[in-house]
Amino acid sequence: MKKRFYSFSKKTLLRYLLLIMTLLLIAVLFVHFCQRKTVVKQKPDHTEEIKRLTDKADTFYDTNKLDSAYIYFNTIQQLCDPKTNYVDYVYALSCMGEIQQSFGNYIISESLLTKTLPYLHKIKKTRYAWFVYNMQGLNYFYRSDYHNALIYFKKTLHLKTTLWRKSYVLGNIAITYMEQYKYKEAIDLLILLTKHKQISEYDLLINDPQQATLLDNLGLCYYKLKNYEKSLDCYKKSLKIRLHIKEDHLISLGYIHLSTVYQKKNPQLAKKYAKLGYQKALEFNNFPHKISSLSELIKSSQANELKKYSLIYIHLIDSFNKANQMTKNEFTNIKYHFNKEKEENLQLTAEKVENELQLERQKNQNIISYILIALSLSLIVILYFYLTSRGNREKIEATYKSEIRIAKKLHDELANDIYHTMAFAENKNLSLSENKEQLLTNLDAIYLRARDISKENSPIITSEKYTFYLKEMISRFNTSNTNLLLNDIESIPWNEIEKNKKITVYRVLQELLVNMKKHSNATLVGINFKKTDKSVIINYTDNGKGIDVHNIIFKNGLHD
Repeated sequence: MKKRFYSFSKKTLLRYLLLIMTLLLIAVLFVHFCQRKTVVKQKPDHTEEIKRLTDKADTFYDTNKLDSAYIYFNTIQQLCDPKTNYVDYVYALSCMGEIQQSFGNYIISESLLTKTLPYLHKIKKTRYAWFVYNMQGLNYFYRSDYHNALIYFKKTLHLKTTLWRKSYVLGNIAITYMEQYKYKEAIDLLILLTKHKQISEYDLLINDPQQATLLDNLGLCYYKLKNYEKSLDCYKKSLKIRLHIKEDHLISLGYIHLSTVYQKKNPQLAKKYAKLGYQKALEFNNFPHKISSLSELIKSSQANELKKYSLIYIHLIDSFNKANQMTKNEFTNIKYHFNKEKEENLQLTAEKVENELQLERQKNQNIISYILIALSLSLIVILYFYLTSRGNREKIEATYKSEIRIAKKLHDELANDIYHTMAFAENKNLSLSENKEQLLTNLDAIYLRARDISKENSPIITSEKYTFYLKEMISRFNTSNTNLLLNDIESIPWNEIEKNKKITVYRVLQELLVNMKKHSNATLVGINFKKTDKSVIINYTDNGKGIDVHNIIFKNGLHD
């Protein structure tokens, strides 16, 4: 507590000192400008340098060297004067936002794209605004904020742009409806898009690869509505197109979809298509398609084949988790070194500007004014870099601690389950239905555990939709074995409660429910919310086994 108070006091003192020095500088400059006429120095024109760097950045981007491309695009947006180089400024930030999105950093991507919004109306070519709005919609979509995703997708439809771009966004809107379980609305859009393949000979609305994708999505909608005949028809048409145009890297997806539909009425045919899908996925080393095809093979296989495909499935999941963690670590390292380089460049730039100012003031200013201005500038620069550097270090340390915590959670909660599942698959006779069922149950549990860990570490929404996300989190624990009763949550004025308190409530309830699921084996859980004059009371009860008071082992925690 003392350490935190000292840190807070120190930071506050530095901020006040920075404010005082800024006011001092303004006062000195005011006196000086009243006495003498200063020469206004024009900003240098970096247009040629921006063009040269943009060509390099595009080359790196086109060859999938995203880390190098990101560094160049960031240099470009620093060189740009948004008032004059607004097209290059918007382009660089848009590309940076797209790269961050590809690495799963949706909040950073949103922040970068938001900087472009004040300048979009200045650009005559609407494709820039279309790109930004579509990317913002995708950022919200990937964070399951479908309401805001639809707002940005629909913004693109008001732009005067090509029919191809409008159809592309309509496809995104259809997929968003699918995520909201609005399959009938999605079907209406998808049918409209598939019927109008070509508007005119000069404006191709939907080409063959997109037609195949639309048919895939349409087939999935029919499948979800249990209209299996129409679903099969769409999937077959999609596969036929991809075979015709030799879109080999996605042919495996068509086989997987057919296998999924045939699982219910023709397991042998389902197995055949699953094998074809797996072979194609291996040919192109497509990880999601390998996992999906193996999942279908596990459902339709018996005995040794079931064991074989299960072991391959587990191995792939384990390899993917390791590779994904390595990728995140590499990009974190790139960002750290890039920020370090950025600080050094800013320091060099500041020193150069300061030297130029000193030379100018020696000609038109007395010694006293010169000393005061130089001192003020130096202190401001030092304080700025000190606060910026410390803030960056704190962010890096927080990111590192978060990654360590997530890695430990993955090891503690998934590693043992994967090991036991592998041992079960190797040692048990999987031709027995109970063993096969147990294996499938274990695999589902691994998947659900991984998904829960992902959701537990995702940012908590504290906006007006906080109640919706809180109820969604709680409802995940309402299973066939556990009946969960939630009372009067809507009676609480969440919008009047501080953000930190809402996060605390969310995390505490999440931890209680996780412990209930792990340890108490409760079949009935009740959570009651009550608003009093000055506080909110939350009562949690369950009928779990609780604590054995006669067999408590005290360690380092609090106790009487």
